Amino acid sequence: MTADTASKITENGHRIERVRHDIKRRVLTVRRVARLTPQMLRITLTGSDLHDFVSLGHDDHVKILVPRPGEEPVFPDMSPEGRLLIDPANRPVLRDYTPRRFDPVTGELDLDFALHEAGPATEWALRAQPGDKLGVGGPRGSFVVATDFEWYLLAGDETALPAIGRRLEELPASARALVVAEVAGPEEEQALESKAELTTLWLHRGSAPAGTTDQLDQVLRGLTLPTGDGYIWIACETLVAKRLRAVMVDERQHPKAWIKAAGYWKRGQADFHETHGD
Repeated sequence: MTADTASKITENGHRIERVRHDIKRRVLTVRRVARLTPQMLRITLTGSDLHDFVSLGHDDHVKILVPRPGEEPVFPDMSPEGRLLIDPANRPVLRDYTPRRFDPVTGELDLDFALHEAGPATEWALRAQPGDKLGVGGPRGSFVVATDFEWYLLAGDETALPAIGRRLEELPASARALVVAEVAGPEEEQALESKAELTTLWLHRGSAPAGTTDQLDQVLRGLTLPTGDGYIWIACETLVAKRLRAVMVDERQHPKAWIKAAGYWKRGQADFHETHGD
């Protein structure tokens, strides 16, 4: 159940809103594990706790709680304001992930794990087997962008692909969608599907570490954009995301209300998420 709609923005008839949800914490069970590409793993979760799961935005994020080996996931206590009360001496592993797919009929939730960085969440995903438990909290809110723009530009690295794939599947046939995605190599390309008219440009960084190239910058600078109203969504390493937003807003004069750029991760830092704006 949604708690409230925090804000609404209407620009030329296009509706953009933030919706807050009641805070939910769930313990779910692994049903399936599938390797999408060499460095992308899909974990399908299930459980009765999903009966009231709500995710309205393609880039929503849930907070997963990774249990220690041999233990059940146990959430920290929560303050009346919804803040987790974490004991610094016993800090749990918490990470943000996009709800790639939720099926209320089968009671399944898909989370895709990009494996390009080692860490406790990646290690858990690589070990995960049917029957394993995972704590999942949220989403606490949704950022909902109308599907009546003439075109959408979706750009990012591997960490953006779950949200990009979900957004493409939500768009109507009347829209145009442009995807610019940087991955390690052709083996990391995914089959993206959409009713919209779809153009996809894959960028391969080869042996360069993720978050260190300027390929996305160069392509967005020179990209021919369709006519009409367009919405731009960007997610990748935070400094890259900040640069890309500047390219589109400052250099290409795209309306600020029609762009969202987020840092889904930061080089050298764990459990990071940042939205860029003015």
